[in-house]
Amino acid sequence: MKVTVYLIAIFLIVLALNAQAKPQLGRLHYDGGGDWYNDPETLPNLAEFCNENINTGFSTDQAVVKASDNKISNLPFVFMTGHGNVTFSDKEVENLRGYLQKGGFLYADDDYGMDKSFRREIKKVFPEKDLVELPQNHDLFNCFFSFPYGMPKTHEHDDKRPQAFAIFDDYGRMMVLYTYESNISDGWASASTHNNPPEVRETALRMGANILYYLITQ
Repeated sequence: MKVTVYLIAIFLIVLALNAQAKPQLGRLHYDGGGDWYNDPETLPNLAEFCNENINTGFSTDQAVVKASDNKISNLPFVFMTGHGNVTFSDKEVENLRGYLQKGGFLYADDDYGMDKSFRREIKKVFPEKDLVELPQNHDLFNCFFSFPYGMPKTHEHDDKRPQAFAIFDDYGRMMVLYTYESNISDGWASASTHNNPPEVRETALRMGANILYYLITQ
């Protein structure tokens, strides 16, 4: 009897500790040569902004994960960016697809140079689905902060209009978000990293908060 009570007590303590653990935002470590690691402060800064402005409870320590890692299933949000090539192995394709179909979310922000390879690799993950451009009146742009003109632009790049694309599951849930010619994640970096004006960083962080708010509430 004492052993049973002891085990129950341990179980309750473990549950309590797990309940107190803050969810982490994940950064995807991919192969291919692209700088997946650039601006490592972006997710901690975004987590802090969201905790202060939309009442979330994210950890300000990011998790670094590969698409083949089983621990990816513990992350509510996985982010990837970079300037160069992206490649997914067969195992990564399979694991990433499973993660996304079971409720995971991938946000990819082109930091100028990964567009062609990302489109190629995400097609391996979902060959039966297409990236669909989001209209300006999509809920993503109005769910918390208002962006009446759709995706904001943080860096000029080729001076093209910023675009947001998504892949949805069969029930209409967004699984993948991809932003092109916007690069809002540069605005999540610390002020001294890219010397963005305060209002540009604020706009980028607000759009990031919308992404997470939409993910939580969709």
